Amino acid sequence: MLVGVMADSHDNLPKIEQAVNFFNQKEVKLVLHAGDFVAPFVLDKLKHLKCPFVGVFGNNDGEKKVLNKKIASINGGIYIPPHSFMQKDKRVLLVHDPQRLKGMDLSVFHLVVYGHTHKDEVKKEQQRIIVNPGECGGWLTGKSTVALVDLESMQVNICLMGD
Repeated sequence: MLVGVMADSHDNLPKIEQAVNFFNQKEVKLVLHAGDFVAPFVLDKLKHLKCPFVGVFGNNDGEKKVLNKKIASINGGIYIPPHSFMQKDKRVLLVHDPQRLKGMDLSVFHLVVYGHTHKDEVKKEQQRIIVNPGECGGWLTGKSTVALVDLESMQVNICLMGD
């Protein structure tokens, strides 16, 4: 099962639209967003996903009530981190700030996703992968990235969104 992963979109509508088109083209079965949507209007782009969507709030998401109201039009939800759930036979943990992972028992999770740092990173620890897809918005690093995770092979690809 192929999962799309994004974070830190920070209102960059053209990059969000590119990510949505990319995920739809790759026929991902689920998209995860590790926070910092920022404004509720970004969900107008995310509603074009052809699969369910699960996100968590980041430190820049101020309009949580409106984000929650608008997410109702999308097949998914936005949660207060940490948020864990089962996807097929894999336990997934979704947070925004990696500091939230300190002191947590991660041994029960197969996939851990975070954002906040705007730097893409993939770590493999035993039967677990820890992924930061980088920043979809591209504001800080000058590059827009997302990730594809194959939950069967547990392989991760960081993907650069074009101009």
